[in-house]
Amino acid sequence: MSKVFSALSVSVDGYITGRDPGAGHGLGDGGMLFDWYFDGDTASRVMDGFKLSEPSARLFDTLASRVGASLAGRNTYDDSEAFGGGSPHPTAPLVVLTHRPAPEAGDRQTIVTTGVEDAIAAAKKVAGDKDVALMGGGVVTAALRAGLVDELVLHQLPILLGGGRPYFQDLPDHIRLRLIDAVPAPGVTHLHYEVQR
Repeated sequence: MSKVFSALSVSVDGYITGRDPGAGHGLGDGGMLFDWYFDGDTASRVMDGFKLSEPSARLFDTLASRVGASLAGRNTYDDSEAFGGGSPHPTAPLVVLTHRPAPEAGDRQTIVTTGVEDAIAAAKKVAGDKDVALMGGGVVTAALRAGLVDELVLHQLPILLGGGRPYFQDLPDHIRLRLIDAVPAPGVTHLHYEVQR
């Protein structure tokens, strides 16, 4: 059975972007959150152009190989300039959850406007027996509120950004996590949690 997970780079103070993210600005002043993708000597087997440290590459490729569909919120979609009409993953299609007027979708994109439950259902359908990867703090928070997230991975960088978009927004209650694995690597610590239900 497919799982729903999120694996995002995050600062120690909980931000997944810096200040002023947006189209043409990417992560705003938080671009260093992606440095670990490119500062190693081990090429990713899944993502062309990624050169990670060996421990990061091992974990990253394991997670990326699980993905059958990505689900992004509208802010992430817009900030990433619609992923050029494609998807952030080389083989997995993209589902976009939006509450604003729907953008034009590329061939590998599906737009959902009826809520996170429907968006995850659509993503699971296209993912087949693979997993759904959530992108963006709003989508992750909405899916957590709905009880639809199985795992969280925090690629935590040793930096305090002091502002930006948070990984998690307001949650209605405590959500307990169980640590599955902690992988220290140069410039990043990978914290893999199971969401307890």
